Amino acid sequence: MQQLLANGTTLVQHIIRVLNVQVVQNNIFSAHSIDPETAASVLLLLGSRSNNRNTSPEPCLILNKRSLSVRQPGDLCFPGGSVTPRLDTYLAKLFSLPVTSLGRWKYWARWKQAHPQAARLLSLFWATGLRESFEEMRLNPFGVQFLGPLPPQPLVMFRRVIFPMVAWVQRQKRFFPNWEVDRIIYIPLRDLLDAAKYRRYRLRISTGLNEPSSDSRQDYPCFYFQSERDTEILWGATYRIATLFVEYTFGFKPPRLETLPVVKGRLDPAYLTGYR
Repeated sequence: MQQLLANGTTLVQHIIRVLNVQVVQNNIFSAHSIDPETAASVLLLLGSRSNNRNTSPEPCLILNKRSLSVRQPGDLCFPGGSVTPRLDTYLAKLFSLPVTSLGRWKYWARWKQAHPQAARLLSLFWATGLRESFEEMRLNPFGVQFLGPLPPQPLVMFRRVIFPMVAWVQRQKRFFPNWEVDRIIYIPLRDLLDAAKYRRYRLRISTGLNEPSSDSRQDYPCFYFQSERDTEILWGATYRIATLFVEYTFGFKPPRLETLPVVKGRLDPAYLTGYR
């Protein structure tokens, strides 16, 4: 595990290999199970960064912190959004050319020949993730390396299924968030492999009615991270995608929910609507 984290090239090649194995085994791009109206794509972005002036760069997860102007304000998320079929179909052709990220993926020619329908969907979701990431944080779509897909994740609170694409940011060091994003958060992969940093997120969810019975409480697994400016809590679909990634890549699973220490939070009605 430490050897992988110490060498970016070795880590990237390992991720490419393990993700291709799991996607073939799980058959995640079955056209019969994909509804274009609910399909969305996100990029699980990785890159090398130092979170401290006195430390060397290390592989990190790159996340957006949602602004107060959107639904689910304050949450950490991967850049991405809903598929725009006409535009993203055109972009899929562009971003799968031989000189671009998907075209350089070592398994791309094999996919196109053996699984043409799955390859078409893969290129579509990759294009969606790149387009949305450019809009949200000005990610350079020609400056990332495609590493592979992860299994889709249905959202609990919204009618949507997310198709995550894993990518390595090669040289870009600065991002320029739009109005949807408060700031960029970097989480070292070594922290995600530390069982002591996981918590049980006890959420009180309010409907907005002034009655005790209008509130409900539920526990969720989460990752508890001390950033440069604040304490961040990674939970929900983003947590599921991130922990699935570290399970595939490093064989690491977070501790069981019932064994984790509790941190408390509250969601008000504006969390789901974005209106205050």
